[in-house]
Amino acid sequence: MPSEEIRAIELLNRVSYGRVATSMRAMPFVAPARHIVTDDGVLLRLHRGLGYHRACAGSVVAYGADNLTSGAEQLWSVQFTGTAEIVEPTEAQLAAFGPAPRSVDGEPFDPVYMRVEPQFVTVHTLDCATERPAPGRSAHPIERHLHHVA
Repeated sequence: MPSEEIRAIELLNRVSYGRVATSMRAMPFVAPARHIVTDDGVLLRLHRGLGYHRACAGSVVAYGADNLTSGAEQLWSVQFTGTAEIVEPTEAQLAAFGPAPRSVDGEPFDPVYMRVEPQFVTVHTLDCATERPAPGRSAHPIERHLHHVA
């Protein structure tokens, strides 16, 4: 397995949710999904009531997950494509998913599971570490300029 795929799997294991994207009736959509990494791909759990699984089943989908809202200095984003297929998870996989949401958009959560074998995997990283300003100085260039002008 290429190193980019190994890194992507390691990162996916750090978060529980991502977004699955495909098209439905010629219109693109993105839907939240819970995921777990298994030996034969990535298993997704979606709410059956939204009907997105019907558009995904047998189609190429894109899936992405990230830590962009974590506040960490090292941010990352994983994306991959693959063909989605409806599956019945094992008891161990169900346990790995953990508790399901109680409801989605006000209706009881009804899970449906899809397996996607990742292909065309991409990992992006963002280093958001900032330099520490010298004592009495602002890190923001406009504030430094205003302070200097005053």
